[in-house]
Amino acid sequence: MKNFLVHTDEIKKEMLQSINASNIEELFSQIPQKARMENPNFGKPLSEAETQKYIKSLAKKNKTDYITFLGAGTYNKFIPACISQVANRFEFLTAYTPYQPEISQGTLQVMYEFQTMICRLTGMDISNATMYDAASACAEAILMAVRISKKNKVLVSNKLNPQYIEVIKTYCWANDIEINLFDKIPDNTSEYAGILFQNPDFYGEIKEITPTDCLLIVCTDVSSLGILNPPSDADIVVGDVQTLGIPMSFGGPHAGFIACKEKFMRQIPGRLAGRTVDADGNPAYCLTIQTREQHIKREKATSNICSNQALIGLCATLYLTVMGEKGFRQASYLSAKMAHMLSNKLTEKGIKTLNKNFYNEFVIEVDDADRILKNLKNNGIIGGLKLDNHKILVATTEMTSDEDIESYISNI
Repeated sequence: MKNFLVHTDEIKKEMLQSINASNIEELFSQIPQKARMENPNFGKPLSEAETQKYIKSLAKKNKTDYITFLGAGTYNKFIPACISQVANRFEFLTAYTPYQPEISQGTLQVMYEFQTMICRLTGMDISNATMYDAASACAEAILMAVRISKKNKVLVSNKLNPQYIEVIKTYCWANDIEINLFDKIPDNTSEYAGILFQNPDFYGEIKEITPTDCLLIVCTDVSSLGILNPPSDADIVVGDVQTLGIPMSFGGPHAGFIACKEKFMRQIPGRLAGRTVDADGNPAYCLTIQTREQHIKREKATSNICSNQALIGLCATLYLTVMGEKGFRQASYLSAKMAHMLSNKLTEKGIKTLNKNFYNEFVIEVDDADRILKNLKNNGIIGGLKLDNHKILVATTEMTSDEDIESYISNI
């Protein structure tokens, strides 16, 4: 246990000598003075019991009982209690991604089931076993389109989540890909590798999916697919799985996915699990369609992604399994129902909804967004995301009650 004891003066002196530093101040000399704390006062030393008590007193200052109408990519969804109980089992809960997971049949089966469920939801033929998040999935989908089409120009909707756009810009800058942001799809798209838009978009509007002259990439809200038609006309579908059993407090990245038509399966990045039979004829799972340079010849590699968000994918798989088709559809229906109820009541109060067609998220126009949001917060309500001085993005889920909506209306 000596490695976990406080360093003595003798040990500190020995450590400084090993790096040719005369004192601790010299060790930190490269840190700018403006970035350093001046004479920090941490108070008297505390025992472990005293420290726990003090930290709990600080935690009690947090207000955790707000009614929330926040959305913009992270939503307050119902999560069955059994999900965390299974996901926290020691067989799954590990910080290490098995690089040779063929021996880990349980992990591989979960990956396979996740892929199957994503394919059923999106109407695609192939899905990978999660990405880092939806933003990186969007960017990787664009790289897929460029590899497939041999063109280096892409169209990206300016109504895509702004955070996703920033990640896309970074990927495309590094790969010399030209990005053209659009509000309306151009009549001729043949010069582009692909076109990417979000449905419903960042502002909640539901879009019609129409064929184009280039590859069509759709970023979808998976939870909306309980009541909306799957984007099966797309070539590539990406998204985030936060709405599938991942709490808002997780913070992110929540895990994303890429799914595509079968003809593009050799271009899909990340891990894919397949099902086969072993020598005894029993079901067996293994990684398949390897696209990573460590597994195949480097000149044939299309991806350097070797990992996946296995634990988050497990939670999403458990969520869909527990909710079932009926429960999943009901959660989607309630999310939409509450949004339209809130919109109608806001309209009656003279507050305009800017969306024509929306699922569970919409934009309202107000005279002073800061004043509205502050007043709501003072009354225990997080009223949405401020877009500008006169617009607020508001979202509901199946967790939103009639009482929540009445409280919102009476305090706005």
